Amino acid sequence: MSLTTDELQLIESRVGNDGKNIVVAYVLWLFLGVFSAHRFYLGKPVSAILQILSYFILIGFIWWVVDFFLIPGMVRGKNDELRWRLADSLRRR
Repeated sequence: MSLTTDELQLIESRVGNDGKNIVVAYVLWLFLGVFSAHRFYLGKPVSAILQILSYFILIGFIWWVVDFFLIPGMVRGKNDELRWRLADSLRRR
């Protein structure tokens, strides 16, 4: 069963309101990156804790820099997950 245009618009509206924001992710990365706040925000607590622990052996700093490039994909993935969940709930009605 395919979703109607109204249902698709509803999903995009909900993703816009409830989804993750790339600007917020980058602000958290910049100011609270040492605490892996951006990873916690994006729903990745296990890798956030591993990142915090790795700071003690200096790998965490490299990981922090790499996250600069990974954040757009993480935000996109989290928002796509929300889209699929919303679409699935609409299909079940």
